[in-house]
Amino acid sequence: MSKKALALPPRGVSREALFRRLRSLSGDDTRWKDGRTFSLVFYAGEDVYSVAREAYALYFSENALNPGAFPSLRIMEAEVLSMTASLLGGDGGATGNLTSGGTESILMAVKAARDRYRSLRPDIKAPEIVAPVSAHPAFDKAAHYFDLRLVSVPVSDDFRADLEQTRAAINENTIMLIGSAPSYPQGVLDPIEDLALLAQEKGLWMHVDACVGGFMLPFVERIGHELPPYDFRVPGVHSISVDLHKYGYTAKGASAILYRSRELRRSQYFVQTEWPGGMYGSPTMTGTRPGGAIAAAWAVLHYLGMRGYERLAADVMDVVARYRSVIEGIDDIYIPGSPVMSVFSIASETLNIYAVGDELAVRGWHLDRQQFPASLHITLNHAHTKSMDAFLKDLHEAVARVRSGAGAFSGGLGRFAGWLLGRLPGFVSRPIRSLLPRIGGEGVPKRTAAMYGMMGSLPDRGEIKDLVLDLVSGFTDLPEQSLSKEAQQFREGNAQKVPDRKSDQPAGEP
Repeated sequence: MSKKALALPPRGVSREALFRRLRSLSGDDTRWKDGRTFSLVFYAGEDVYSVAREAYALYFSENALNPGAFPSLRIMEAEVLSMTASLLGGDGGATGNLTSGGTESILMAVKAARDRYRSLRPDIKAPEIVAPVSAHPAFDKAAHYFDLRLVSVPVSDDFRADLEQTRAAINENTIMLIGSAPSYPQGVLDPIEDLALLAQEKGLWMHVDACVGGFMLPFVERIGHELPPYDFRVPGVHSISVDLHKYGYTAKGASAILYRSRELRRSQYFVQTEWPGGMYGSPTMTGTRPGGAIAAAWAVLHYLGMRGYERLAADVMDVVARYRSVIEGIDDIYIPGSPVMSVFSIASETLNIYAVGDELAVRGWHLDRQQFPASLHITLNHAHTKSMDAFLKDLHEAVARVRSGAGAFSGGLGRFAGWLLGRLPGFVSRPIRSLLPRIGGEGVPKRTAAMYGMMGSLPDRGEIKDLVLDLVSGFTDLPEQSLSKEAQQFREGNAQKVPDRKSDQPAGEP
């Protein structure tokens, strides 16, 4: 039987009811302003937030697709790019484009490298990228989209890119090397100088992914922390991806792909000159580009300036020092590698770290789970200056409860699986239920208390891919609550008090 679709409300819903409903829907969302979530939202305080929001609103409808129509957006984008490039060691020749996020920035760098080497090395028919396994999955996505092969190489014991493994992976089809500043999983800085030197030796494109660190590392250096070079100061670096909506604290939808020169950027672009609708040139993946994201980035960068970003970085690094001190004092957990800024992970060789994450979730904290090795991911930003003490107290308690076997989910893994499956939407629970019998032990995973551990027990990684595909596919399934009586009452019982509109009556007027 076909599912029922959701139709437009018969009459427009009143403003009061709309915003009442929005506030109700957001009630279950994570409390990011309170510093109870990590990595998803970056918050520098209400003053910075209000500057970004007001600037975005001023350019709410403007479209950077056509800079001729909106020359102010062209000016702002150029200024943001120049300020960002200079922050990362670029001179006046460095350039780039603003994008919607780090993934698009990475896609553009890979596309630029591919097209450049099509011209320089037409003999290469199956181009390859060499990257450490710690590189962001956006590089896998780029290879998938652009018909390239990504060669993932193991990292060293310190979780940094392994130079010799990288060298061994290079062959006649290699066009590009990747390094992270820092890598997302453990927050370590890859040996960018060594990788760039190798790229120069082999005639390859060298990209630095500084999406997470590009607006943090320069200020970490400026407040006194010593770091090896990782940006355009390093000869041989062709391009850098950097997100402004992370530690730049701008509105979502703002990242930059930077190039050492205009010549390198040229192969990023797409041009169609034969379309009946006119000549079409596009710098990035998207056509329409929201003017609000550009305006908000421009406004926040000018509002904070060097001093403002230095202050924010100093505050965050103080929190990092406190976190590290407390974690090092808790038995059974540790921080892998040598993180260089405010991104790191928490792991354990004696406890189920996923169970610790479950205990923290019960206490209202949202942390990402990681694998290889199992760990909890931490990204600290300025919002965590206010939540630091509460989190560290809860971390102490979570570890103690898991260690004692008295944790919220320690009364048996089977009970946890039942508890979890009973609360997941159908599109999630159904594929997981189908996989449980293949894991062993009467259909209940034996090694973990969280879903990552459950999936880690599967011998066939292809089954995990199928599961994730089901999960992603289900994100846009219409939830049952959207068809509930309550939802129907909202849509039909809060009609605007206006007469039926005539064909010549402008929308929005009674």
